[in-house]
Amino acid sequence: MKFQRVFGTLPKTTASAPGRVNLLGEHTDYNDGFVLPTAIPQRTTVQIGFSSDDRHHFYSAEYDELINYSDDDTIPQKFVSYICGCIRILEKEGYKIPPINLYITSDVPIGAGLSSSAALEIATLRGIRALLNLPLDDVRLAQIGQLAEIRYAGVNCGIMDQMASILADTNTMLFIDTRSLEYRPVPFPTGTEILVIDSGESHNLAAGSGYNQRRAECEESARILGVKALRDIIDPQAVEVLPEPLKRRARHVVTENNRVLEAVKSLPAKRFGELMNASHASQRDDYEVSVPAVDTLAAILQSIPGVFGARLTGGGFGGACVALVESGKAGVIASEAIDRYQRAGYSGRVLVPEIKVNS
Repeated sequence: MKFQRVFGTLPKTTASAPGRVNLLGEHTDYNDGFVLPTAIPQRTTVQIGFSSDDRHHFYSAEYDELINYSDDDTIPQKFVSYICGCIRILEKEGYKIPPINLYITSDVPIGAGLSSSAALEIATLRGIRALLNLPLDDVRLAQIGQLAEIRYAGVNCGIMDQMASILADTNTMLFIDTRSLEYRPVPFPTGTEILVIDSGESHNLAAGSGYNQRRAECEESARILGVKALRDIIDPQAVEVLPEPLKRRARHVVTENNRVLEAVKSLPAKRFGELMNASHASQRDDYEVSVPAVDTLAAILQSIPGVFGARLTGGGFGGACVALVESGKAGVIASEAIDRYQRAGYSGRVLVPEIKVNS
């Protein structure tokens, strides 16, 4: 057993969590808004046992790296920051976390906007909860994962990724009100499936990308408009009083929330796809979080017969595109999209050829 080869002991428990792809509701979660993600088949799995000394030991199979850590150490800014952040937040909540061994395997793509970090956080938290029998429900674990990412990984994120990783499945979308944290499954449009293609442009939200700047711009917009959060603005015309670029930032959030609220009303695939296309244009023009490679990939997907809609998914500044396509056609559409994308001078890869949904 690989765990035993690394640590010399057997694991006590195993836990996992999926990545996610967001159909609609980008950059709305940290504005108390509405989101509509679904889980992807790829998962992060952790095996956990007790350490034989007074230090934590974390091993990543993907990086082939073992990092030893004690509470007195500075948290390394690698994959360990997410794990240590979760442990630190649990300790601040009053739980005593003994030194552990933790072995990570994952097929959630890193840097593609599919929440590899949230999958690691939730898998870790699920494992620790099982190991120590902690009285924490799924929503609370999601909140702890979010705090870990904000405080220890430097990403001032909303809670969508962690909620989706712990609550979503691949058969339905998950509608989340990120203010109340109420959630419910929503069926996909009839006769559709999901296609996810990585643009090849890796993103890093923690490294000066502009993600945290966008959140600050939204908070300033809400302050000027006299509301708690941009979620409280329903009419896009209300943001026209703001100076640039705040006006465009706020317009994206307001229109994106409205798109999610329309999308959960059992729409036909054609209209749902139109909302996805509009969402991409809004992220590109108003929120300015897209890049040329992603715009090219989205445009290619939108032009292929059998694609209802396509958009950038994730925090932006690179990453993947998600497309809603006719059932049974994801493979053929993916091949055509990749071929055209490569002829445009880029290199992409299919991440989710198919998520089967009820038709």
